[in-house]
Amino acid sequence: MRVDFQTLDDLAHKLAQALPEPIRSAQAGVEQQFRQVLEKGLSRMDLVTREEFDAQKKVLERAEQKLAELEKRLNGDQQH
Repeated sequence: MRVDFQTLDDLAHKLAQALPEPIRSAQAGVEQQFRQVLEKGLSRMDLVTREEFDAQKKVLERAEQKLAELEKRLNGDQQH
Protein backbone atom coordinates (compact mmCIF):
# COMPACT_ATOMS: atom_id res chain seq x y z
CA MET A 1 0.00 0.00 0.00
CA ARG A 2 1.22 3.48 -0.82
CA VAL A 3 1.28 5.52 2.40
CA ASP A 4 -0.24 8.98 2.23
CA PHE A 5 2.27 10.94 4.30
CA GLN A 6 0.11 14.08 4.37
CA THR A 7 -2.71 12.11 5.95
CA LEU A 8 -0.30 10.62 8.50
CA ASP A 9 1.01 14.10 9.31
CA ASP A 10 -2.53 15.41 9.73
CA LEU A 11 -3.52 12.51 11.95
CA ALA A 12 -0.37 12.85 14.08
CA HIS A 13 -1.07 16.57 14.46
CA LYS A 14 -4.67 15.94 15.55
CA LEU A 15 -3.56 13.32 18.06
CA ALA A 16 -0.97 15.70 19.48
CA GLN A 17 -3.58 18.47 19.74
CA ALA A 18 -5.82 16.14 21.75
CA LEU A 19 -3.18 15.76 24.47
CA PRO A 20 -3.29 17.82 27.69
CA GLU A 21 -1.47 21.20 27.53
CA PRO A 22 1.65 20.21 29.51
CA ILE A 23 2.36 17.38 27.11
CA ARG A 24 1.54 19.54 24.08
CA SER A 25 4.39 21.90 24.92
CA ALA A 26 6.67 19.33 23.32
CA GLN A 27 4.33 19.18 20.33
CA ALA A 28 6.87 18.76 17.53
CA GLY A 29 8.43 15.75 19.23
CA VAL A 30 5.05 14.29 20.13
CA GLU A 31 3.73 14.67 16.59
CA GLN A 32 6.84 12.99 15.20
CA GLN A 33 6.44 10.10 17.63
CA PHE A 34 2.75 9.71 16.76
CA ARG A 35 3.64 9.75 13.07
CA GLN A 36 6.29 7.05 13.54
CA VAL A 37 3.91 4.86 15.53
CA LEU A 38 1.14 5.31 12.94
CA GLU A 39 3.44 4.62 10.01
CA LYS A 40 4.89 1.50 11.65
CA GLY A 41 1.44 0.18 12.58
CA LEU A 42 0.00 0.78 9.13
CA SER A 43 2.99 -0.81 7.42
CA ARG A 44 2.29 -4.06 9.30
CA MET A 45 -1.28 -4.20 8.03
CA ASP A 46 -2.12 -5.91 4.78
CA LEU A 47 -3.90 -2.91 3.27
CA VAL A 48 -4.65 -1.99 -0.32
CA THR A 49 -5.45 1.34 -1.89
CA ARG A 50 -8.98 2.24 -2.95
CA GLU A 51 -7.85 1.97 -6.58
CA GLU A 52 -6.54 -1.58 -6.05
CA PHE A 53 -9.73 -2.55 -4.22
CA ASP A 54 -11.95 -1.16 -6.97
CA ALA A 55 -9.93 -2.94 -9.67
CA GLN A 56 -10.21 -6.28 -7.87
CA LYS A 57 -13.92 -5.70 -7.31
CA LYS A 58 -14.41 -5.26 -11.07
CA VAL A 59 -12.43 -8.45 -11.75
CA LEU A 60 -14.62 -10.34 -9.28
CA GLU A 61 -17.81 -8.95 -10.78
CA ARG A 62 -16.71 -10.04 -14.28
CA ALA A 63 -15.80 -13.49 -12.98
CA GLU A 64 -19.19 -13.83 -11.28
CA GLN A 65 -20.95 -12.76 -14.47
CA LYS A 66 -18.94 -15.25 -16.53
CA LEU A 67 -19.70 -18.01 -14.01
CA ALA A 68 -23.43 -17.24 -14.18
CA GLU A 69 -23.30 -17.37 -17.98
CA LEU A 70 -21.46 -20.70 -17.93
CA GLU A 71 -23.91 -22.15 -15.39
CA LYS A 72 -26.79 -21.01 -17.58
CA ARG A 73 -25.22 -22.64 -20.65
CA LEU A 74 -24.50 -25.84 -18.72
CA ASN A 75 -28.05 -26.03 -17.37
CA GLY A 76 -29.44 -25.36 -20.86
CA ASP A 77 -27.34 -28.17 -22.35
CA GLN A 78 -28.46 -30.62 -19.70
CA GLN A 79 -32.16 -29.99 -20.40
CA HIS A 80 -31.87 -31.22 -23.99
